[in-house]
Amino acid sequence: MAILEVKDISSGYGEVQILWGASLSLEKGKLTSLVGANGVGKTTLLRTVVGLNKPWEGSIWFEGEDVSKLSAHAKASLGLVLVPEGRQLFTDMTVYENLEMGATAKRSRANMNSNFEKVFTMFPRLKERRSQKSGTLSGGEQQMLAVARGVMADPKVLIIDELSLGLAPVLVLDLFGSLKKLKGEGITILLVEQNVQMALAVSDYGYVLAEGRNEIQGPARELINNKDIRSAYLGI
Repeated sequence: MAILEVKDISSGYGEVQILWGASLSLEKGKLTSLVGANGVGKTTLLRTVVGLNKPWEGSIWFEGEDVSKLSAHAKASLGLVLVPEGRQLFTDMTVYENLEMGATAKRSRANMNSNFEKVFTMFPRLKERRSQKSGTLSGGEQQMLAVARGVMADPKVLIIDELSLGLAPVLVLDLFGSLKKLKGEGITILLVEQNVQMALAVSDYGYVLAEGRNEIQGPARELINNKDIRSAYLGI
């Protein structure tokens, strides 16, 4: 059974509809990518899944329960955690304090110490800078911190919006390596990423979104190797 199922979601902003019956299903312990051109609704779908936008139609199921109407806070407490685009760190707070803020839910507080150990092992640079204000970190370090803060929430599903945006290639490789480690620890991951080729290279499964709808889906390796899909939908 899928850990997360999104069924025929329609949503948008005000009177503007962005999603027109989008669906996806995440298998537990797998890394799934959601790709497509800018403006097709990828971020809107993520926001709707985690409760920041209300679905107009359709339903969202998490671990077999309908969570469509739950708030973002309630969903995060269940283990459905978003690492948002733009990092959204507390820039006047230290690295350590930002990580603490990730562990506010009751279930994550219980595992705070082990999760600190996990993120400092995964991102030793953050351990070195744990007393430094997050606003003074480099872009790559801030992205590491955003992901690490998500891990501190003890997620069952970690949803990441634009992991590599604006980062140097060497930092991108490090961050994608971290995703593999997280998957190896059993965390289910949903990734929205502008670097389509790299995203599909590390993923088990992929969805291509176009104009607010599922255009095509399948094992990531098949999507990346299909010349028609690469040309028509992925810009490769």
